Amino acid sequence: MTALTPIRVVADHFELAVSTLHYWERRGLITSHRRAGKRCYDTDQLYRIALIKEWRTSGLFGLDQIAHMLEGPGWLDGVAARIEEIERQQQELANARAYLDRLLGCRSPGDAERCPGFRAETELPAPC
Repeated sequence: MTALTPIRVVADHFELAVSTLHYWERRGLITSHRRAGKRCYDTDQLYRIALIKEWRTSGLFGLDQIAHMLEGPGWLDGVAARIEEIERQQQELANARAYLDRLLGCRSPGDAERCPGFRAETELPAPC
């Protein structure tokens, strides 16, 4: 007989709302067993729940991405693609930070567009 863990115990252990587990089940991400009319999960499903939670919180995957990755052996491609996306976002954030730091360096009173540093870095079209 397979050991089954009740939904409330699972929700509490993984710090998830019971409604989240219901939703994941409706989405086809997890499967429960019924015992006395209550949802319970076997060991494989507990690992799946742990994986989905990690992918949601640490990997910042959306549920559509997770559903696709759970379909087969292509999950490694999904993880690699997410790493590439994170690296792209990190570069965008680094660029934004560098720009904002330069802008903060302008201590010129008045309008931002009159900042000498901003004007020195900004290329304008040729006048008429």
